[in-house]
Amino acid sequence: MNSDYFQVFLAADAIQFAGGLALVLSALGLYAVLSFLVAGRTREIGIRLALGAQARDIMRMMLGQGARLALYGVAIGGVGAIGLTGLLAAWLYGVPARDPVIFVAAATILLAVALAACYVPARKAMRVDPITALREE
Repeated sequence: MNSDYFQVFLAADAIQFAGGLALVLSALGLYAVLSFLVAGRTREIGIRLALGAQARDIMRMMLGQGARLALYGVAIGGVGAIGLTGLLAAWLYGVPARDPVIFVAAATILLAVALAACYVPARKAMRVDPITALREE
């Protein structure tokens, strides 16, 4: 009987590790893609600064666009995850398949990573002299 409990806990640990690894990998991928997109807009940021745009307006624009993309991704992923949790329900013991705390925590982490991924390169791009940014190709 102890062997059965050990196998259940081992399977639960493996699933928990895989879920955590999936969250870390998705956060890293999200950060890489969004920071690449924002960093690629250095020239645009330079043009906006040269034309008199305020730094806070540019930062708000970059964060807003990144947050919007992240919200779309979280919404689509959340719907897909809720739909697919029925397949995993048989493997769970003592935990509801659609635990709202886990869904909210994962969405919050991914949204925070998305905002950081937009903030860091946008801040770096705003520190560049507009003339230098305009000369880059």
